[in-house]
Amino acid sequence: MWQEESDLSLSIAQIVQKLKGSSLYAQLERQAWASLQRTDIKLESLKEDIKRFFKTSGWEKKLQNAVYSELSVFPLPSHPAVPPEHLKEPLVYMRKAQGSWEKRILKSLNSMCTELSIPLARKRPVGDQKELLNKWNEMGTDEPDLSHFRPVYAPKDFLEVLINLRNPNYENGDSPSFRTHLGLIQIPLKVKDIPELKELFVELGLTTGQLGIDDSTQVPPELFENEHVRIGQKVLAEQDSAAAQQYVRQGSPTALRAELWALILNISSQPEDILYYEQLKTNVIQHDLLVDSLIYKDVKLTASNDDYYFVFEDYLYQVLLCFSRDTSVLGHFAYNSASPPRSYIRGKLGIEEYAVFYPPNGVIPFHGFSMYVAPLCFLYNEPSKLYQIFREMYVRFFFRLHSISSHPSGIVSLCLLFETLLQTYLPQLFYHLREIGAQPLRISFKWMVRAFSGYLATDQLLLLWDRILGYNSLEILAVLAAAVFAFRAVNLMEVTSLAAAEAVLADLSTLKVMPLLQIFLFATVT
Repeated sequence: MWQEESDLSLSIAQIVQKLKGSSLYAQLERQAWASLQRTDIKLESLKEDIKRFFKTSGWEKKLQNAVYSELSVFPLPSHPAVPPEHLKEPLVYMRKAQGSWEKRILKSLNSMCTELSIPLARKRPVGDQKELLNKWNEMGTDEPDLSHFRPVYAPKDFLEVLINLRNPNYENGDSPSFRTHLGLIQIPLKVKDIPELKELFVELGLTTGQLGIDDSTQVPPELFENEHVRIGQKVLAEQDSAAAQQYVRQGSPTALRAELWALILNISSQPEDILYYEQLKTNVIQHDLLVDSLIYKDVKLTASNDDYYFVFEDYLYQVLLCFSRDTSVLGHFAYNSASPPRSYIRGKLGIEEYAVFYPPNGVIPFHGFSMYVAPLCFLYNEPSKLYQIFREMYVRFFFRLHSISSHPSGIVSLCLLFETLLQTYLPQLFYHLREIGAQPLRISFKWMVRAFSGYLATDQLLLLWDRILGYNSLEILAVLAAAVFAFRAVNLMEVTSLAAAEAVLADLSTLKVMPLLQIFLFATVT
């Protein structure tokens, strides 16, 4: 009991400290001072009167949403004496593996820098600045020569690193629970089984109405949808982040999705947010970074060739170039196992006071990175709002898909969960694919790293991302990946090579996400 109270006090102190540096805190302070001029605020009951004023004026709800947002993002409270690296990642061998992986990425980036004789950063000439400013809204028409640039790494490179991960506390096959694991991920982490997943995703049950399922035995779909829209409008009117998060577990109506996601992520486009975006844009125009070319290359290789997303090419450049300059993103490294890369001002190598983070946000883009932004373009057409939503989605969820950690939503746990589900509940299929050299994870890994962006039809992808936001978890990605294999099991049992298995699973654009998840979790698996 004492420990719980101590943890709660620590958690409250952390959140208060964080909020003190926010614009909301300044706004609340201004409102409190302004309220002193009101006739209904009495000196003898000052504290209670100001509390009541905050409640009736809607500021209390904004404060609640801000606290809820911090609780959704920040790691669980720990003892003040715990070293910061334990907040990033508690397992030493995971931290070492992440450190080694970062060195490889930096080596790749530096070698490209040396080969092409291009500096990591340079100030743009005035003429180039004017040219970029003039074509800011049509950067997709620009065709720079990117033939010499290559992605720093691709998902398949990252998968090889994960496959070679080992817990040094175990000899090969030493862990009793792991002797029977036949997958590629060979480290003992606790992942959920089907009963635990059913408990977590209880709202996906067969008797609960879902947007994304055409037929329902309980309620005619049009009746459920109309009622669901009515409730959604009420949730938005209340402006309650927690209620919105619970609501989207059954899916967001298309017309309300943009507002609901913004409410869950506690994003409201204030004038200072728009000004901040404009400052980032100015930084892009004034300085040219090597990672800019990596962003251009990635968009050209992925989103520009996608039937759904090619029209958003300009938006992708704008958002990703601004993202690379955003130093506020560095804050998420407090709970991310990764560390931001450091560079030194020319001629000052090794002198700490001349060290800078590179890129300024600490995130080096990889092949497919732009696909985290592309689906959001369907929801937000105002660049600064689109930018804020993407940044919040990244620091809450997407960073976990390309860093090595033991977190339940981290990519290592997702891979292990996927393999465990297949091996436990579809053993014949798993064993068959393994025997022909088509380990299932080699096929599904790219889906999970991209959160299925670019693989599912956009309407289905947004229904999937509804649930990521609703459950504040990425575990549903592994469940869906296993459900796809279960759905195509008959065809996969007939293949005799990895190439044939990949061909069977090459096109996911016709799949309906919600029926697949429901059937896998609640109908066919026991």
